[in-house]
Amino acid sequence: MIKAKSALLCAVVMLSGCMQQPDKSRKVVRAPSEIVNTAPSSAWRSINNDNVIRIELETGHVYVELNAKLAPNHTNNIKLLAREGFYEGLSVYRFVEGFVAQGGDQTGTKIPVKGQKRLAAELSYKTDRALNIMALDGSDGYAIRTGFLDGFAVGQNRGGTKTWMTHCAGTFAMARGIEINSGGTEFYITLAPQRYLDRNITVFGRVLEGMQHVQQLQREPENGRLFNPIKGVEVLGDIASQDNSVFEFFDTSSTHFEELIVARTNRPEPWFKFTPNFVDVCSIAVPTRRKG
Repeated sequence: MIKAKSALLCAVVMLSGCMQQPDKSRKVVRAPSEIVNTAPSSAWRSINNDNVIRIELETGHVYVELNAKLAPNHTNNIKLLAREGFYEGLSVYRFVEGFVAQGGDQTGTKIPVKGQKRLAAELSYKTDRALNIMALDGSDGYAIRTGFLDGFAVGQNRGGTKTWMTHCAGTFAMARGIEINSGGTEFYITLAPQRYLDRNITVFGRVLEGMQHVQQLQREPENGRLFNPIKGVEVLGDIASQDNSVFEFFDTSSTHFEELIVARTNRPEPWFKFTPNFVDVCSIAVPTRRKG
């Protein structure tokens, strides 16, 4: 039924890249954990380490995958900043419980050597034709369409010609002032979904591993102790001799992920006595793991 509606919509609006939609009419017999744990290796996709940065905090490393497709300029800029050592000696200077942890140069006086201090915002990625995503059914109030593209949670306009990352937990984005193009060096990580920020600010990555280190950051400065120092930010592909981490994610364009969406929409385990027949884009964490 859902696939038929999707096909009809494609024919009516004449979109060559109509979005995928999971078939919720399929009978769910497997739990989400079983779907992920028994999926073949072909259901997983490797992540390019040239698009992963490693943020070193006091308690450990935070690995962030950058979205070079939807925000290429911000992706390139933060890699330039990492390679010039811009963040060394700076800190995660703002922590708002249940909101964000923000890092960079609190004084605003440090001048990058190769990276840029200010960038034009990349609020959405525009295409001439609809960009194909694994879509969820219906609007969620923040976007007419939501779904997944290459492992990232995204929203779209009605025609599918504007696509943007959504503010789910673990989102990596660029802080800014009042002026829309004032961001460039100050990043933040969301501690919980903040969807009202979507399309107001450039989102260009997601945390792959290490959110526990973000959650362990100090809330307030303490006398005699540096406040949440950043020991370094590096491009993972540049430090293979020091860190051989390789990550992969559950292919969000696969039938296995489609099955996962259905299972998350109506949980099949006997523990659940009520199922809402609904799921939002931030409720489906894309499974990510270390390769090998």
